[in-house]
Amino acid sequence: MFAEKFLLETKLIINELNLNHIERIVDLLLEIRQKKGRLFFLGIGGSAANASHAVNDFRKIVGIEAYSPTDNISELTARINDDGWKSVLANWLAVSRLSEKDMLFILSVGGGDLVKNISPNLVAALDYGKKQGSKIVGILGRDGGYTARLADACVLIPTVNIDHITPHAEAFQAVIWHLMVAHPKLKITTTKWESVRV
Repeated sequence: MFAEKFLLETKLIINELNLNHIERIVDLLLEIRQKKGRLFFLGIGGSAANASHAVNDFRKIVGIEAYSPTDNISELTARINDDGWKSVLANWLAVSRLSEKDMLFILSVGGGDLVKNISPNLVAALDYGKKQGSKIVGILGRDGGYTARLADACVLIPTVNIDHITPHAEAFQAVIWHLMVAHPKLKITTTKWESVRV
């Protein structure tokens, strides 16, 4: 049965996750909040939707000023149309005056790869972030690509079935960032349903 096989894969992934890497990102997020830095979530495709959701959670539950460039479709498409796909994220971050107090949080299946021409906009944004001295973290699939090479810390979603890299990577982005916003080091606001006692 496919459902049983797919869910078994999720169990294998949970068992293989590096918990120390998760805790390292939590500590870096705490530092960003203490420095009153900002958090910029970058993701493309399904990871862009995850970035939007993560922005909400980190702002509302954790109290970190957070943004995602892909939330403003007008600016995003104007920049793509006028300047091209590769520079869209880096140029957006430049207008936001990304600095050493801030953090880039990459949500990506592959992490960017210029040789294969996959997510070159993430690669350009990462280079810009490094140049500005920003912290870089990520939740990534496969080998993490360019992001994993530049990141201060990242969580790699283990590949347990090469036919399901994308669905598992994007699903576990949500699992792990929800773990982070629920973490006692970061959580400052009680979520609604947890505040309602029957």
